[in-house]
Amino acid sequence: MTVYTAHNNQPLRSRRSRELDVSPASSSPGSVTPPGGGATSSSSSSAFLSSSVSSLWGGIMRRFSGEPSPATSNLTLPASLPHARTYQPDGGDRRHTHDHLGNGVDGVYTPPHVLQAQRTSSPMRPPPLEPLQLVGFAEDTRPEARLLTVPVAEEIRIMVPARLGIVDEWRLVYSLEQDGASLATLYEKCACYQGKRVGFVLCVRDCEGGLFGAYLSDHPHPAPKYFGTGECFLWRASVLAPPPPPPAPSASNNNNDDDNDPQPGVAAPTTTIARTPTPTTTKTTTKPPGPPRSRSTTPQPQPQPQPQSIRFKAFPYSGVNEYYMLCESHFLSLGAGDGRYGLWLDDSLERGVSSTSQTFGNEPLSDEGEKFGVLGVEVWVIGG
Repeated sequence: MTVYTAHNNQPLRSRRSRELDVSPASSSPGSVTPPGGGATSSSSSSAFLSSSVSSLWGGIMRRFSGEPSPATSNLTLPASLPHARTYQPDGGDRRHTHDHLGNGVDGVYTPPHVLQAQRTSSPMRPPPLEPLQLVGFAEDTRPEARLLTVPVAEEIRIMVPARLGIVDEWRLVYSLEQDGASLATLYEKCACYQGKRVGFVLCVRDCEGGLFGAYLSDHPHPAPKYFGTGECFLWRASVLAPPPPPPAPSASNNNNDDDNDPQPGVAAPTTTIARTPTPTTTKTTTKPPGPPRSRSTTPQPQPQPQPQSIRFKAFPYSGVNEYYMLCESHFLSLGAGDGRYGLWLDDSLERGVSSTSQTFGNEPLSDEGEKFGVLGVEVWVIGG
């Protein structure tokens, strides 16, 4: 049924209509809006939508236009807010000039740190790292059989991922000196870290005493294909010989030449010797004279031990291929390309190969050449 009003001859909506307007102020499900209420709400919604679109469009136009906003044209910012300034390539200030060259709209955008040479570094710096500790050597392990040292480990620490660089304790997982020369034992020792977010450092010493190795993003294990990530890298380190100490000054030359030969035009120094008293019959005990003091008897300061100078080279992932790690029961290898391996060790850990690889773009790690003999192998774990 449709009811018509006497004022505008518009039909009221039936209660059975699907577009029934229910008044939000009424809790009765059968209440309806007054006549003309739907038209009023529709007009207000259209006005609000048009006003919002107009404001948004006006803001966008003011943002990309060269003229300042009316609301902020006369705004004076305090001098205590240096961050509120917008620097320009010509050194001007956006608060005082309208030449916006280099702001990204009227020209190429120039970052503020390029324009301001007086930029200082942030005082919020990370705290220094704790000193590194190497744990795992047996008490009866000879010092010369220990491959990795703290200075070399600190150099490797710089290259490892940041999540592992904060670890201040590295643990020895495998050592050829302590566990025997067997690649299978190396795989078995590292298998307990499977699935953990840890890293491994491989150290190798050749027959000439060279030290080199690799950082492994995954534990070494036999696999049918290459594995690992781009965090892997190869490295080599060598200890430089300290410079010889300076020659000590000759004391005899100083005493004979400097003290006895007077300089021309200068009077020679005179020495007055007092007469000794005449000895009497009274027995006296005299202290024997000590040895004459000379420059040769003066103790010389002992030279302080100089810290070791280490030449460290790292070869990170080059991005050419993804041949990071390939391990089988008969060998362990890192990096490859064109039939060459960056580092390759046999199952008995007696022989190795190191060539230039495309994966890391490294140079041969051993000074013996591409093929070298193995004297020691160690595997360290970081984290876990």
